[in-house]
Amino acid sequence: MAEVLMCEANVSEGRRTEVLEALVAAVSAIDGVRIADWSADADHNRAVITFVGEPELVLDAAKALAEAALSAIDMRTHQGEHPRQGALDVVPFVPIREVSQERAVEIARDFGAWLGSQGVPVYYYEDAATRPERKSLPKIRKGEYEALEEKLQDKHWEPDEGPAEFNPTSGATVTGSRFPLIAFNVNLRTDDLEIAKTIARAVRHINGGYKAVRGMGFALEERDMVQVSMNLVNYTETPIHRVLETVRSEAARYGVAVAGTELIGPVPLDALEEVVRFYLQVHNFTTEQVLETALLG
Repeated sequence: MAEVLMCEANVSEGRRTEVLEALVAAVSAIDGVRIADWSADADHNRAVITFVGEPELVLDAAKALAEAALSAIDMRTHQGEHPRQGALDVVPFVPIREVSQERAVEIARDFGAWLGSQGVPVYYYEDAATRPERKSLPKIRKGEYEALEEKLQDKHWEPDEGPAEFNPTSGATVTGSRFPLIAFNVNLRTDDLEIAKTIARAVRHINGGYKAVRGMGFALEERDMVQVSMNLVNYTETPIHRVLETVRSEAARYGVAVAGTELIGPVPLDALEEVVRFYLQVHNFTTEQVLETALLG
Protein backbone atom coordinates (compact mmCIF):
# COMPACT_ATOMS: atom_id res chain seq x y z
CA MET A 1 0.00 0.00 0.00
CA ALA A 2 1.10 3.58 -0.69
CA GLU A 3 2.17 5.85 2.13
CA VAL A 4 -0.53 8.28 3.24
CA LEU A 5 0.12 11.39 5.31
CA MET A 6 -2.61 13.88 6.23
CA CYS A 7 -2.25 17.60 6.82
CA GLU A 8 -4.98 19.60 8.57
CA ALA A 9 -4.02 23.22 7.92
CA ASN A 10 -5.82 25.82 10.06
CA VAL A 11 -5.88 29.28 8.51
CA SER A 12 -7.14 32.55 9.95
CA GLU A 13 -9.75 33.22 7.27
CA GLY A 14 -13.35 32.09 7.28
CA ARG A 15 -15.26 34.88 5.54
CA ARG A 16 -13.77 35.73 2.15
CA THR A 17 -14.86 33.04 -0.28
CA GLU A 18 -12.39 34.09 -2.96
CA VAL A 19 -9.45 33.67 -0.57
CA LEU A 20 -10.63 30.27 0.63
CA GLU A 21 -11.09 29.05 -2.93
CA ALA A 22 -7.57 30.23 -3.78
CA LEU A 23 -6.13 28.31 -0.82
CA VAL A 24 -7.94 25.12 -1.84
CA ALA A 25 -6.80 25.60 -5.43
CA ALA A 26 -3.18 25.94 -4.32
CA VAL A 27 -3.34 22.53 -2.66
CA SER A 28 -5.30 20.92 -5.50
CA ALA A 29 -2.65 22.02 -8.00
CA ILE A 30 -0.16 19.53 -6.52
CA ASP A 31 -0.48 16.25 -8.43
CA GLY A 32 -0.97 13.26 -6.16
CA VAL A 33 -2.53 15.26 -3.32
CA ARG A 34 -6.26 15.05 -2.64
CA ILE A 35 -8.44 17.44 -0.66
CA ALA A 36 -10.15 15.25 1.95
CA ASP A 37 -12.27 18.05 3.39
CA TRP A 38 -12.39 21.78 3.93
CA SER A 39 -14.72 23.94 5.97
CA ALA A 40 -14.90 27.54 7.13
CA ASP A 41 -16.68 29.35 9.94
CA ALA A 42 -17.49 33.05 9.70
CA ASP A 43 -17.90 33.57 13.46
CA HIS A 44 -14.54 31.94 14.15
CA ASN A 45 -13.11 33.57 10.98
CA ARG A 46 -11.15 30.39 10.47
CA ALA A 47 -10.94 27.51 8.01
CA VAL A 48 -9.52 24.01 8.13
CA ILE A 49 -8.21 22.53 4.89
CA THR A 50 -7.43 18.82 5.08
CA PHE A 51 -5.45 17.03 2.39
CA VAL A 52 -3.77 13.65 1.99
CA GLY A 53 -1.09 12.04 -0.14
CA GLU A 54 2.42 10.68 -0.02
CA PRO A 55 4.60 12.54 2.52
CA GLU A 56 6.77 14.55 0.14
CA LEU A 57 3.77 15.58 -1.94
CA VAL A 58 1.85 16.66 1.15
CA LEU A 59 4.89 18.73 2.13
CA ASP A 60 4.82 20.43 -1.29
CA ALA A 61 1.11 21.12 -0.91
CA ALA A 62 1.61 22.59 2.56
CA LYS A 63 4.22 24.97 1.15
CA ALA A 64 1.90 25.99 -1.68
CA LEU A 65 -0.91 26.61 0.81
CA ALA A 66 1.43 28.64 3.02
CA GLU A 67 2.47 30.89 0.15
CA ALA A 68 -1.16 31.52 -0.80
CA ALA A 69 -2.25 32.16 2.80
CA LEU A 70 0.61 34.51 3.62
CA SER A 71 -0.07 36.59 0.51
CA ALA A 72 -3.82 36.89 1.18
CA ILE A 73 -4.22 37.14 4.97
CA ASP A 74 -3.14 40.15 7.02
CA MET A 75 -3.28 39.50 10.76
CA ARG A 76 -3.36 43.22 11.50
CA THR A 77 -7.01 43.28 10.46
CA HIS A 78 -8.07 39.80 11.59
CA GLN A 79 -10.97 39.47 14.03
CA GLY A 80 -12.66 36.22 15.05
CA GLU A 81 -13.84 34.15 17.97
CA HIS A 82 -11.25 31.37 17.68
CA PRO A 83 -7.83 31.65 19.36
CA ARG A 84 -5.07 32.32 16.83
CA GLN A 85 -1.64 33.86 16.50
CA GLY A 86 -0.93 33.61 12.80
CA ALA A 87 -2.34 33.76 9.28
CA LEU A 88 -1.29 30.14 8.80
CA ASP A 89 -2.08 29.33 12.39
CA VAL A 90 -1.56 25.60 12.94
CA VAL A 91 -0.28 22.97 10.50
CA PRO A 92 -0.33 19.44 11.96
CA PHE A 93 0.82 16.40 9.98
CA VAL A 94 -0.92 13.13 10.87
CA PRO A 95 0.34 9.69 9.82
CA ILE A 96 -2.52 7.67 8.29
CA ARG A 97 -1.09 4.63 6.50
CA GLU A 98 2.42 3.17 6.23
CA VAL A 99 3.91 6.38 7.67
CA SER A 100 5.70 6.33 11.01
CA GLN A 101 5.34 9.04 13.62
CA GLU A 102 9.05 9.76 13.16
CA ARG A 103 8.53 10.35 9.44
CA ALA A 104 5.62 12.69 10.13
CA VAL A 105 7.79 14.66 12.57
CA GLU A 106 10.51 14.87 9.93
CA ILE A 107 8.03 16.31 7.41
CA ALA A 108 6.75 18.81 9.98
CA ARG A 109 10.27 19.99 10.71
CA ASP A 110 11.11 20.24 7.01
CA PHE A 111 8.02 22.41 6.61
CA GLY A 112 8.88 24.49 9.66
CA ALA A 113 12.44 25.11 8.50
CA TRP A 114 11.19 26.21 5.07
CA LEU A 115 8.50 28.48 6.54
CA GLY A 116 11.01 30.01 8.94
CA SER A 117 13.22 30.83 5.96
CA GLN A 118 10.29 32.84 4.58
CA GLY A 119 10.44 35.15 7.61
CA VAL A 120 7.70 33.53 9.71
CA PRO A 121 8.37 32.62 13.37
CA VAL A 122 7.61 28.89 13.77
CA TYR A 123 7.00 26.76 16.86
CA TYR A 124 7.01 22.95 16.94
CA TYR A 125 4.35 21.22 19.06
CA GLU A 126 3.04 17.78 20.05
CA ASP A 127 5.39 14.99 18.84
CA ALA A 128 7.69 17.52 17.15
CA ALA A 129 8.06 19.70 20.26
CA THR A 130 11.63 20.70 21.17
CA ARG A 131 10.85 21.07 24.88
CA PRO A 132 8.07 19.79 27.18
CA GLU A 133 6.26 23.12 27.61
CA ARG A 134 5.88 23.42 23.84
CA LYS A 135 4.04 20.14 23.42
CA SER A 136 0.72 21.87 24.19
CA LEU A 137 -0.82 24.14 21.55
CA PRO A 138 -2.76 26.27 24.09
CA LYS A 139 0.48 27.03 25.97
CA ILE A 140 2.24 28.13 22.79
CA ARG A 141 -0.73 30.21 21.66
CA LYS A 142 -1.45 31.82 25.06
CA GLY A 143 -2.09 35.53 24.62
CA GLU A 144 -2.76 34.96 20.92
CA TYR A 145 -1.66 37.33 18.15
CA GLU A 146 -2.15 40.41 20.32
CA ALA A 147 0.56 39.25 22.78
CA LEU A 148 2.95 37.84 20.17
CA GLU A 149 5.16 40.91 19.74
CA GLU A 150 5.98 41.02 23.45
CA LYS A 151 6.25 37.21 23.66
CA LEU A 152 8.93 37.10 20.96
CA GLN A 153 11.12 39.38 23.09
CA ASP A 154 11.19 36.70 25.80
CA LYS A 155 14.18 34.34 25.32
CA HIS A 156 12.05 31.50 26.70
CA TRP A 157 9.69 31.89 23.73
CA GLU A 158 12.26 32.28 21.00
CA PRO A 159 10.82 30.41 17.98
CA ASP A 160 12.18 27.05 16.84
CA GLU A 161 12.54 28.35 13.29
CA GLY A 162 12.52 31.76 11.68
CA PRO A 163 13.27 35.18 13.15
CA ALA A 164 12.64 36.04 16.79
CA GLU A 165 11.02 39.19 15.49
CA PHE A 166 7.38 40.16 15.22
CA ASN A 167 5.97 39.81 11.71
CA PRO A 168 2.73 41.84 11.93
CA THR A 169 1.15 40.50 8.76
CA SER A 170 1.87 36.78 9.18
CA GLY A 171 2.03 36.39 12.95
CA ALA A 172 3.49 33.01 13.94
CA THR A 173 2.81 29.42 12.88
CA VAL A 174 2.70 26.23 14.94
CA THR A 175 3.46 22.92 13.24
CA GLY A 176 4.14 19.35 14.29
CA SER A 177 2.76 15.83 14.23
CA ARG A 178 0.01 14.36 16.39
CA PHE A 179 -2.63 11.68 16.90
CA PRO A 180 -5.81 12.24 14.82
CA LEU A 181 -7.76 15.04 16.50
CA ILE A 182 -11.53 15.43 16.31
CA ALA A 183 -12.84 19.00 16.20
CA PHE A 184 -16.32 18.69 17.71
CA ASN A 185 -18.68 21.58 18.43
CA VAL A 186 -21.99 21.58 20.28
CA ASN A 187 -24.38 24.46 19.60
CA LEU A 188 -26.82 25.49 22.32
CA ARG A 189 -30.24 27.16 22.04
CA THR A 190 -29.33 30.25 24.04
CA ASP A 191 -27.43 33.48 23.49
CA ASP A 192 -26.01 33.40 27.03
CA LEU A 193 -22.26 33.08 26.47
CA GLU A 194 -21.55 32.43 30.13
CA ILE A 195 -23.44 29.13 29.92
CA ALA A 196 -21.20 27.93 27.08
CA LYS A 197 -18.07 29.04 28.93
CA THR A 198 -19.19 27.30 32.12
CA ILE A 199 -19.88 24.04 30.28
CA ALA A 200 -16.53 24.25 28.47
CA ARG A 201 -14.79 24.54 31.83
CA ALA A 202 -16.70 21.50 33.08
CA VAL A 203 -15.60 19.21 30.24
CA ARG A 204 -12.03 20.31 29.52
CA HIS A 205 -9.03 18.70 31.15
CA ILE A 206 -7.34 21.87 32.39
CA ASN A 207 -10.27 22.53 34.76
CA GLY A 208 -10.72 18.94 35.94
CA GLY A 209 -12.81 17.57 33.08
CA TYR A 210 -12.00 14.85 30.59
CA LYS A 211 -8.29 14.18 30.04
CA ALA A 212 -8.43 14.30 26.24
CA VAL A 213 -10.67 17.37 25.84
CA ARG A 214 -9.84 21.00 25.22
CA GLY A 215 -12.78 23.38 25.05
CA MET A 216 -13.96 26.97 24.93
CA GLY A 217 -17.27 28.78 24.81
CA PHE A 218 -18.05 31.03 21.83
CA ALA A 219 -20.89 33.27 20.73
CA LEU A 220 -22.42 32.50 17.33
CA GLU A 221 -23.81 35.96 16.76
CA GLU A 222 -25.10 35.30 13.26
CA ARG A 223 -27.18 32.40 14.60
CA ASP A 224 -28.19 33.88 17.99
CA MET A 225 -26.70 30.85 19.74
CA VAL A 226 -23.60 29.91 21.67
CA GLN A 227 -21.20 27.07 21.09
CA VAL A 228 -19.07 24.75 23.17
CA SER A 229 -16.15 24.28 20.79
CA MET A 230 -13.91 21.32 21.57
CA ASN A 231 -10.87 19.43 20.39
CA LEU A 232 -10.92 15.76 21.31
CA VAL A 233 -7.20 15.06 21.23
CA ASN A 234 -7.55 11.31 21.79
CA TYR A 235 -10.92 9.75 20.95
CA THR A 236 -9.84 6.39 22.41
CA GLU A 237 -9.61 8.00 25.86
CA THR A 238 -12.64 10.28 25.56
CA PRO A 239 -15.16 9.21 22.89
CA ILE A 240 -17.48 11.61 21.10
CA HIS A 241 -20.72 10.36 22.65
CA ARG A 242 -19.42 10.77 26.20
CA VAL A 243 -18.55 14.40 25.59
CA LEU A 244 -21.87 15.14 23.89
CA GLU A 245 -23.92 13.58 26.69
CA THR A 246 -21.94 15.51 29.30
CA VAL A 247 -22.53 18.80 27.49
CA ARG A 248 -26.22 17.92 27.11
CA SER A 249 -26.51 17.14 30.83
CA GLU A 250 -24.72 20.31 31.88
CA ALA A 251 -26.86 22.44 29.55
CA ALA A 252 -30.04 20.92 30.97
CA ARG A 253 -29.13 22.38 34.35
CA TYR A 254 -29.77 25.81 32.82
CA GLY A 255 -32.87 24.75 30.91
CA VAL A 256 -30.96 24.90 27.64
CA ALA A 257 -31.26 22.36 24.82
CA VAL A 258 -28.67 21.23 22.30
CA ALA A 259 -29.44 22.77 18.89
CA GLY A 260 -27.04 20.57 16.96
CA THR A 261 -23.44 19.53 16.64
CA GLU A 262 -20.60 20.00 14.15
CA LEU A 263 -17.69 17.83 13.12
CA ILE A 264 -14.95 19.89 11.51
CA GLY A 265 -12.82 17.92 9.08
CA PRO A 266 -12.48 14.16 8.57
CA VAL A 267 -13.19 11.74 11.41
CA PRO A 268 -11.55 8.33 11.92
CA LEU A 269 -14.00 5.50 11.33
CA ASP A 270 -12.95 3.90 14.61
CA ALA A 271 -14.20 7.00 16.46
CA LEU A 272 -17.66 6.58 14.93
CA GLU A 273 -17.70 2.91 15.91
CA GLU A 274 -18.18 3.91 19.56
CA VAL A 275 -20.92 6.38 18.60
CA VAL A 276 -22.88 3.62 16.85
CA ARG A 277 -22.43 1.26 19.78
CA PHE A 278 -23.71 3.85 22.24
CA TYR A 279 -26.69 5.33 20.40
CA LEU A 280 -27.89 2.21 18.58
CA GLN A 281 -26.94 -0.05 21.50
CA VAL A 282 -25.29 -2.48 19.10
CA HIS A 283 -22.68 -3.49 21.62
CA ASN A 284 -20.77 -5.87 19.35
CA PHE A 285 -20.63 -3.52 16.36
CA THR A 286 -17.31 -3.16 14.53
CA THR A 287 -16.26 -1.07 11.55
CA GLU A 288 -15.79 -4.30 9.59
CA GLN A 289 -19.59 -4.40 9.29
CA VAL A 290 -19.57 -1.19 7.24
CA LEU A 291 -20.10 -2.13 3.60
CA GLU A 292 -17.62 0.38 2.21
CA THR A 293 -14.94 -0.93 4.57
CA ALA A 294 -15.35 -4.42 3.15
CA LEU A 295 -15.31 -3.14 -0.43
CA LEU A 296 -12.24 -0.96 0.02
CA GLY A 297 -10.34 -3.46 2.12
